[in-house]
Amino acid sequence: MSAVSTNVNPENSFQASIKDALLAAFLTGVLGFYFLALRTDIAPGGLAITTRWGLWLSAIAIVFAGRLLLNLFVWRTDKPITRGLASAGSGVGTALPDLGKWLGRALFAFAVVLPFFFIIFFPAQQRQYIDLAILIMTYIMLGWGLNIVVGLAGLLDLGYVAFYAVGAYSFALLSTHFEFIGFWTALPLAGLLAAFWGLILGFPVLRLRGDYLAIVTLAFGEIIRVVLLNWYEFTGGPNGISGIPKPTFFGLEFSRGEGGFADFFGLEFSTIHRFVYLYYIIFLLAIITNIVTMRLRRLPVGRAWEALREDEIACRSLGINTTNTKLTAFAIGAMFGGFAGSFFATRQGFISPESFTFLESAIILAIVVLGGLGSQIGVVIASIVMIGGIEMLRNIGFLSQIFGPGFDPTQYRMLIFGLAMVLIMVWKPRGLVSTREPSAVLKEKKKIGADMVAQGEGH
Repeated sequence: MSAVSTNVNPENSFQASIKDALLAAFLTGVLGFYFLALRTDIAPGGLAITTRWGLWLSAIAIVFAGRLLLNLFVWRTDKPITRGLASAGSGVGTALPDLGKWLGRALFAFAVVLPFFFIIFFPAQQRQYIDLAILIMTYIMLGWGLNIVVGLAGLLDLGYVAFYAVGAYSFALLSTHFEFIGFWTALPLAGLLAAFWGLILGFPVLRLRGDYLAIVTLAFGEIIRVVLLNWYEFTGGPNGISGIPKPTFFGLEFSRGEGGFADFFGLEFSTIHRFVYLYYIIFLLAIITNIVTMRLRRLPVGRAWEALREDEIACRSLGINTTNTKLTAFAIGAMFGGFAGSFFATRQGFISPESFTFLESAIILAIVVLGGLGSQIGVVIASIVMIGGIEMLRNIGFLSQIFGPGFDPTQYRMLIFGLAMVLIMVWKPRGLVSTREPSAVLKEKKKIGADMVAQGEGH
């Protein structure tokens, strides 16, 4: 009996899990009402509204069940019965499957086949959905890069879009002026140039912290944008750079006719081939970003980042070189931003300074904070919610029929989205993924509950 005893009340824990799952289901119902319950189609007399209550209710039920299971088996580290039986030697606690790992593997497998899922089940909108998946994956990569600086090292960076722009313009200039440099050659060069600019930014801000660091990084981002806008002879100024070459598949271009990708493999030419290829490129880059970040987090440099985030004075007293620690965080985060920027340039085929405004930095930072500082899976969830939510909110044109023809719902799109973000942050102030998992442990590796993590702190 002593092995099963604990200070945690199982009934209260279960009630808290039920309450949290109900809140998640309620939020899903509110946010998904216009996306799932209602559908607009173009009709001869205007827009026709059709209802899909079954889909809406199914989404609410799935979120409630999933949230409840995660609370009970994944995010709860204080399960008294399971822990007691495990300590008693029955093996029941260790026999429970690690739902977190299986969930991550399932999501990874789904991401691998995502383009074909859209091609099979959504043939009419396959290009739109795959392009949206590419955009979301780009922001996931950007969020993971910024998460090194903000989430792990604790350095507030409001000018991360500058490295995004440096990578994009580096790739565009290299590929347009040197024809022998292809995508896979210009990609690492663009990342190295972005890392170099990350070092340049890191040196002046070594003594700054908090709000002062945020102001300097914000100014750095604006300086890069103004230089790109005014250096007409080099960057094209406001006209930007066009004619950026597309990536090839081992020299095969995705073009119609002989010698193209479709002709080489005996396939019928389709523009969707290039979109699928672009998706797997950014998917591969994002996976590399995640693997490198997680490996670095377990190395001495990663633990130095976390020590710097917690207390810089104590970090310095332990003999850690804070100068090198800050510079490595800025450089590595900037490198991944440069990789994402080079992919953005080849995906668009045209870039201009208008694509790298402060709003982009704010969106990337909001993804990191909303997902949970230091959380990799949180960045993924926040990117899907934010970027996918912004695109979904474009389809609210049916409100003009309710409020009159003079009502333009598109101007309220960002207002509705901002309100949803405020509600989420009020509901989950430490981010969507509020639990933390320490890098170094003494005996047993356990997740840290949200109530044990100070607001605004990461792992």
